[in-house]
Amino acid sequence: MYRLYIANKNYSSWSLRPWLLMTELGLSFEERLIPFGDEAAWAAYRKTSAAGKVPCLIDGERTVWESLAIVEYLAERHAGVWPQDATARAWSRSAASEMHAGFPHLRTYCSMNCGLRVRLKDTPPALMQDIARISDLWCEGIERFGGPWLGGSAFTAVDAFFAPVTFRIQTYGLTLDPIAQAYAARVLDMGGMRDWYTAALRETMRDEPHDEELARFGTVVEDLRAPRP
Repeated sequence: MYRLYIANKNYSSWSLRPWLLMTELGLSFEERLIPFGDEAAWAAYRKTSAAGKVPCLIDGERTVWESLAIVEYLAERHAGVWPQDATARAWSRSAASEMHAGFPHLRTYCSMNCGLRVRLKDTPPALMQDIARISDLWCEGIERFGGPWLGGSAFTAVDAFFAPVTFRIQTYGLTLDPIAQAYAARVLDMGGMRDWYTAALRETMRDEPHDEELARFGTVVEDLRAPRP
């Protein structure tokens, strides 16, 4: 059975991607959560993954780190990771790679925090450009390949790569094109996303660096997380 290392569900957008994909494809895996701030746990984890980051997939004696590498590893072994149609598959790989490496202003101004509702203090042009590009990408995928998912009729890796953005849309009240907005709502309503969100709200741990970064750019208007013990 696969073993997937992730970090706190409230904060870790990178962890969500392979977790959601494997969940929606029905792949069996053991989840191992390494909490942010637990230095002893992270020190032990570095013996498993020298990069010392999550997510990381263990398959027997093989260690696969980085979300994009994990997805491609799974694609070699399981059907349905990418769209079957070659054109949709090429587009989906390109869009997922753009998400993996890009959108720095969205990441900076709108860090993932599932349990908060935040009003941004400012929306600089660079952030709005990132949001507009995501909206355009989503509309393009749905319109080209027929929807309801970005690569066509089935949920695939490209949807998993953009899933953390839908939590950001919810947290920060971001507005997109109506087609893209409806797509975000569709992703948030998935069973795997609801399960992740429920678990995120139950977490009582607070990662101060994440929360301090968020406070630089936004004002918390609602905190839905379970209280600290």
